[in-house]
This record gives sequence, structure tokens and C-alpha cells, in this order.
Amino acid sequence: MRLVRLSRWLVAAAALALVACGGAASSTSNPTPTADVGSGQLQGAGATFPEPFYTRAFFAYNQKYSQVTVNYQAIGSGGGIQQFTKGTVDFGASDVPMTDAEVTAAGGADSLVQLPTTIGVESIAYNVASVDKLQLDGATLASIYLGAIKKWNDPAIQALNSGVKLPGTDITVVHRSDGSGTTYAFTDYLGKISPDWQSKVGKGKSVQWPAGVGASGNAGVGQQVKTTDGAIGYVELAYVIQSKLQHAYLKNKAGKYLQASLDGATAAGASLTGVSPTSFSITNADSAGAYPIASYSWVILRTNQTDATKGRAVVSLWKWVTGPDGQQYGKDVQFASLPKEAQAFAQAQLGKVQSGGKAILT
Repeated sequence: MRLVRLSRWLVAAAALALVACGGAASSTSNPTPTADVGSGQLQGAGATFPEPFYTRAFFAYNQKYSQVTVNYQAIGSGGGIQQFTKGTVDFGASDVPMTDAEVTAAGGADSLVQLPTTIGVESIAYNVASVDKLQLDGATLASIYLGAIKKWNDPAIQALNSGVKLPGTDITVVHRSDGSGTTYAFTDYLGKISPDWQSKVGKGKSVQWPAGVGASGNAGVGQQVKTTDGAIGYVELAYVIQSKLQHAYLKNKAGKYLQASLDGATAAGASLTGVSPTSFSITNADSAGAYPIASYSWVILRTNQTDATKGRAVVSLWKWVTGPDGQQYGKDVQFASLPKEAQAFAQAQLGKVQSGGKAILT
């Protein structure tokens, strides 16, 4: 399943799959195995949302530093936090920072750092062949996911799409079945827009869905939408583009209808100053150009690295990924670069990671 997923999203499929699964791909870009970046095979697990970016960045990093390989398993944000807490991975990945309870379960605030890695954007994918351009607003989207709007030609949808002939097809709501930061961002947005959603469902990586069918991962939701006439689902933009799914124009806070885009994600990210694990929401941002459902993605590292060589490899990898060199690999797979302030925060977090009582980054 892992190799199939990689082949779907990346151009150099075979080579990328080898690196992402821990293989040492041959390099054609002058690897520098003697650089002081540590060494080893790093194990990571978590969010499916940023997987296309991570896979491309990890491959590029291995091409530069052949002594470091990364095996990343995209099992969802909830799974990534669980595996990090159990100590089975060198880093966990989540699209929403850990809660206080999760931090406590993992050993306490002093035992870990959380840093932003990229900004992704969620599309509202749909499958209605007769509708080339669909406009939705947050209130209508919430009503669809609450199960209150059941047909595509419902008056509430028709009112947003003047002149468009909407079919009487049943709406099949598709949501994530696994614990997911993608779900957190989606429900965070709906809660800001709809009092009914906030009171009946709320926000979280997992919620009690009032309607619909579940699918695992962004790829699973995307596939379910693609193969179900009348379906709608929230899916990370990279998967929508690669699968050639229809995706709606969503009304933002300034009243503009926008499709998910890198520019929209960048505008949303720029709307928040002082990003941190306790201040991170950029949904329904104020900026006129901000797409409404954008979010930071995060990784979690141990502050005490018992294996100095591997610890240096972990820290050096994420220093590179969150800096300008690594951020450039997000654009082609539909991820927006971190604002400079967020990059600086990530680097500062990495400075807290130690081995043998000494900071790894000096």
C-alpha cells in the first residue's frame, strides 16, 4: 500500500519509494556523506496531510546526505502521536499540536518539542459531473455535514449557485475514519462558522459524525469521493490535484469565493503572528486573499536524544526541512512555505534538543 501511494503522488516514483521506505537510493546530486549531520535510518509516523511534501523533501535530503534515510509511515495524526508516545519512532507528525493530556502521557512538556513544518490547505472535493463550478459557504457546508442538507439541488446550495442546474442527486458525505489533523482543521473551521456545528459536534482530530461514511487518510477520502456519484469530502489539495478531483469554491471571511491554493494558504498563514503549539489556528482568516481551511502541520521530537549520532541526524533533518532549502520542495506538491517567523520558531525549538546534556545545534 505504501509503495502504491508513493507512486501515485510523485514523479520519480520508484526512486522516491526506496528512500521513503528506508532504502538508500543512488544519488546523482553529489551527496556529502561526511557532513556533520549525523547518520542512520530515521523512523517517523503520523499525518497523511503533509506526506507528499515530506516524501519529496526526505528524498532530496537523502540525495544530499546519503548517510541519512527516512522511513515515514502516513498513519494519521492520532497514530503518529501514539507511536511517538510509545517510543517506537524518532519523530511523530501531526496536523495539530499535542493536547496537554497528550503531552503529559508522552512524558511532559520538558521531554519534547513541537515545531511547524509546512502549511497545507484543504479542498472541498465533490463528484457531481454536471457541475463544473460549485460555490459553497461555511454555513451550507456545515449543514451538509450535519445531515440537514441531503440533496444537491437543495435551495441553500442553489442560492449560492445562480444559473447552475443542480441535480437532485443524494449527497454522500465522506469524512475521515481515523484520528486526523485534517479533521481538526475542518471541524475547527465549521465551528467558527456554524453555532449548530460547534454545539452539536465541536472540533477535534476525531468527532462523532452526524452523517456520512468514513475513509482512512486523505487518499482514502479522495478515492471515496472520486468513485461515488454525488459525494463530497474534505481532502488535502495535493491529493485533489493528483487525482483530478472537482473541488469547490469556498466563501472566505471577506466574502470572496476561492478555490484552495498555495496563495490562499500563504495569506492565511500570514494572518497569524506568534505561531506556537498553543496558538496555531489559521482557519477562517481575516485576509481578503485567505482560503478558509488552511493549517500548519507539525512534528514532535524528544528533547533528550540518547543516541548522539542519530539525534544529530533527526535535528539536522528538520533544521533543513523547516529552513529555506527544504521549504522549496513544498510548492510542486501544493504546500505553502512557512512564514519567516514560523521558520525562526521551528529553528528555536530545535535548539532545545540535547544529547548528553549538550545542545545538538551549536
